[in-house]
Amino acid sequence: MATPVLLLTSFQKIWSWIDQWDTWLFLKINTEWTNGFLDSIYPWYREANTWAPLYLFLIVFAFMNFKQKAIPWILFVVITLTLTDQLSSTLIKNWIARPRPCRDEVLSSQVRLLLNGCSGGYSFPSSHATNHFGFAMFIFLTFRPILKKWGWVFFVWAATIAYGQVYVGVHYPVDVLCGTVLGCIVGYITAGFYNKRMGQFHFDAAKQIT
Repeated sequence: MATPVLLLTSFQKIWSWIDQWDTWLFLKINTEWTNGFLDSIYPWYREANTWAPLYLFLIVFAFMNFKQKAIPWILFVVITLTLTDQLSSTLIKNWIARPRPCRDEVLSSQVRLLLNGCSGGYSFPSSHATNHFGFAMFIFLTFRPILKKWGWVFFVWAATIAYGQVYVGVHYPVDVLCGTVLGCIVGYITAGFYNKRMGQFHFDAAKQIT
């Protein structure tokens, strides 16, 4: 029977391997797999304010097509984003306390930071990834009868934003990967609860699409 010491040693070895791979991939994305176009767009592309028109469009779309049913839907969107943000930023980040690559004493000199400064707080998990994938999953599941196969576009959108967190130098790939999983889980739970209570969105035009 394995003792706690042996289990701890095994975990430390596994994490050491993951950390080495994570750092290697981070440096590849941040310093080698780069180009001028991505350098120019990612500092603003990854910002939540950039996508305010998209959020406004979805709200207006919901109200125009589904009237009063849009109100609980918006409420659940807010609940989803509150849960993803608090779980990632407040609970897990402060518990794991992993420094960002741009604040790591050894790695910071190699980081190509594309922002005006290194973001405060800790690195694991990426709140950008958690929030955007939670939102994408919620939209995908509640709008599935309308969006059909196009619902996956929201996951691609979230993935490009999450990738940008590594590209600009503020997160490791594992931060983004775990944020993605966490966000999808939260979005799946909140969307499932919403669909059970309120039902998925439908409208006549959507029913005519084959």
